[in-house]
Amino acid sequence: MKKLIPIIILSIAFGFSINTVKAQKVYTVKYESQADVKVYIVKYESQCDLKVYHVKYESQAKKDGKWFNVKYESQADKKIYYVKYESQADLKIYYVDYESQAGWKNSSKSHLMK
Repeated sequence: MKKLIPIIILSIAFGFSINTVKAQKVYTVKYESQADVKVYIVKYESQCDLKVYHVKYESQAKKDGKWFNVKYESQADKKIYYVKYESQADLKIYYVDYESQAGWKNSSKSHLMK
């Protein structure tokens, strides 16, 4: 029984760490009704909720704002749809030039990408 306690504790801790990984593999859908998140691209960084950087490899898409576009819908953590108007969006994004700039400006919206 004493040997099981550390195993149970590690299992619980590992389980919580899996749930805190943020979804960053995205697939762009054709129709708004198919989307998990509706996204609008803003012109200025100060207007965004999330600063996004597109990474080259799927393995890099673990941190908030580092997105990897997958080829198939079934591979995606989140399905996104780009809306025409800011008022239609769940999430406003701004594309950054450097990986180190990616991340949340408005963390209250972070639940959208989990």
